[in-house]
Amino acid sequence: MQIETTALDGVVIVTPRRFGDTRGWFTETWNADRMADAGFGLAFVQDNHSFSAAKGTLRGLHYQSPPRAQDKLVRCSRGAILDVAVDGRKGSPSYGKWVGVELSAANGRQLLVPKGFLHGFVTLEPDTEVQYKCTDVYAPDCDGGVRWDSVGIDWGLSDPVLSDKDHAAPAFADWQSPFVWSGA
Repeated sequence: MQIETTALDGVVIVTPRRFGDTRGWFTETWNADRMADAGFGLAFVQDNHSFSAAKGTLRGLHYQSPPRAQDKLVRCSRGAILDVAVDGRKGSPSYGKWVGVELSAANGRQLLVPKGFLHGFVTLEPDTEVQYKCTDVYAPDCDGGVRWDSVGIDWGLSDPVLSDKDHAAPAFADWQSPFVWSGA
């Protein structure tokens, strides 16, 4: 398993090894012991799976606030996405900064998005499927979002397919973050 840091402290790219032969390949997408050895002691309790029919479908920027905040390990199992994490921790030196990583079925990469970060993705191909593990279950009373075009992210498009919820989300500048940076 390869782990790469990104420009945002705590957001990492995880690329599991693939073992191939004439049949195809096999990969282990999650191993608690290996991740703990790498410094990530996460206990996932919920798996999510989304399907987006159209290229240019944008989901996000989403978060779940404390006390039900979630770490997420995101992967694309069909098609391709630009996966984005935005630092939403008040007081953080990287508050409001973002990182985007292409995740695809072909490259097998995964993005670990820690608590305190907003998360979103846009589909780069039609019929794309995304799966992600979460460290807490969905809690509607803690669910929130920030408008996709209010952080300066280069999504590579100007007119995405959005849900009503994402279309109505507040701008980052108007958002009151429930997250606080705890320091280095």
